[in-house]
Amino acid sequence: MAVMDILHLPDPILRRKAHKVLVFDKEFNKLADDMIETLRAAPGVGLAAPQVGVSQRLIVIEYGEEDEEGKEAPKKLYVVANPEIISTSEQIVNGVEACLSVPNLVGEVERYYGITVKGQNRKGKPVKIKAQGWLARVFQHEIDHLDGIIYTDRATEVWKPKEGEDYAAD
Repeated sequence: MAVMDILHLPDPILRRKAHKVLVFDKEFNKLADDMIETLRAAPGVGLAAPQVGVSQRLIVIEYGEEDEEGKEAPKKLYVVANPEIISTSEQIVNGVEACLSVPNLVGEVERYYGITVKGQNRKGKPVKIKAQGWLARVFQHEIDHLDGIIYTDRATEVWKPKEGEDYAAD
């Protein structure tokens, strides 16, 4: 496994629609492993293949909710090829987002509170994921990357965080 370079705006790959994953071979699985290692090294909660210069519809997300006592639950890892949002909640919520490809900025973005995503796992088998809250936000953010959309395109406000403010980057 290897840590990959994360592209930053205005790199044109970040603005292109990524290609569908058709082959789930060793090379594809190495890309997934390298993306996971890159995500953890960044550190971030989500990463899309275009962010590491690969125009494929692949996302990796590693996220754990806090429990009632404020302790972080074990993180769950998602590796999803060809993700597609197939249903959304009616409820839309505002939240602050950051991005590994847009360093030193954060923004207020409206997203669906809940979504259902279908895609394929590392072996090409169908998967369906129901996500709510922050996890749903991360999936929407990463799927946007696959279509050349950056969170700043959807933000109602963008700003440079003050010293000491910490935001999870997708």
